Amino acid sequence: MTAETKFEPANVNVRIKIAALWTSMLFVFAYIDIFSLYRPDFRAALEAGEIGGFAVNQSFLVGTTAYVVIPSVMVFCALILRPRVNRIVNITLSAMYAVTIIAGAIGEWSYYILGSAIEVALLAAIVYYAWTWPKHPGQPPQPVTQDAYAAIAD
Repeated sequence: MTAETKFEPANVNVRIKIAALWTSMLFVFAYIDIFSLYRPDFRAALEAGEIGGFAVNQSFLVGTTAYVVIPSVMVFCALILRPRVNRIVNITLSAMYAVTIIAGAIGEWSYYILGSAIEVALLAAIVYYAWTWPKHPGQPPQPVTQDAYAAIAD
């Protein structure tokens, strides 16, 4: 007779789930763009000072930086914003980014479309977790106990 192993359920806070999803989306986002550097057509356009029909200049680079910084900061914001604001910001930004990612994938190579689909799925998960954020009215947050610290140390 074998004893069945029962794993303790891990209830991960919604803030951590959302922050992890933003982080995952950024990794996929970065790698898909890095993989583009292996494409001769992309490198040729880049050498000509153009990316996706846009001239590579200071305005383009500032806009691109802002586009990447926003989800980067959302990793932290998901952990600190008040729940109501957090929900609104995460739902709004995820939807906006999903639209821009879908638009950017039109006519792209298969790897780019796959990466974009994964990014959109991760953004949809952010919307889901933000939309279904647990509500516990009148229940104050529980302080971390010494037992919790001891469990982490083991």
